[in-house]
Amino acid sequence: MTTLQIKNMVCDRCIMTVQQVLQDLDFEIESIALGKVILAEDLVSEDLEKISEELVDKGFELIKKNDKALLEQIKVQLIDYLKHLEDAEDSDKVSAFLERNLHYNYSYLSKYFSDHSGVTIEKYLINLKIERVKELLSYDELTLSEIAWKLNYSSVQYLSNQFKKVTGETVSSFRSHIDENSRQSLDAI
Repeated sequence: MTTLQIKNMVCDRCIMTVQQVLQDLDFEIESIALGKVILAEDLVSEDLEKISEELVDKGFELIKKNDKALLEQIKVQLIDYLKHLEDAEDSDKVSAFLERNLHYNYSYLSKYFSDHSGVTIEKYLINLKIERVKELLSYDELTLSEIAWKLNYSSVQYLSNQFKKVTGETVSSFRSHIDENSRQSLDAI
């Protein structure tokens, strides 16, 4: 059995793409989740190289160092946490969510993340939330109040202030010139 850590897996389509790549290469998948695949067989270096080449062609990267693996797991869990915020009536705090899903103490994860990424977990999560706000604004289906509630902001004013601080522009200004170039994919943050 071999566990692979894969960078840039951030959505269900990513899971399907990686699954297809591995099936096309005739590897039996035990389980697959965001950022992680468990294969039924042990791999040799030629297998890993072949998998790595195919994944790179699809925009993914096989993580070979353990340092990068934990950092990528934290990022994936933070993206999951953002989904959790939107879906749950009463959401956990980010610290409890990460501890439960990664089985590490939050203070360790926080220090590790800051040391290896150059930003704090909180700052990274804020950037994720702002990108999600941009996405929701571009759909033009929800009011700013609904977006604030959906993403667990305490008020519209707090969301507006945070948006301006991160992007350098007001929500109104952003809405007036929404285009695809004003957003980043979550794995690029």
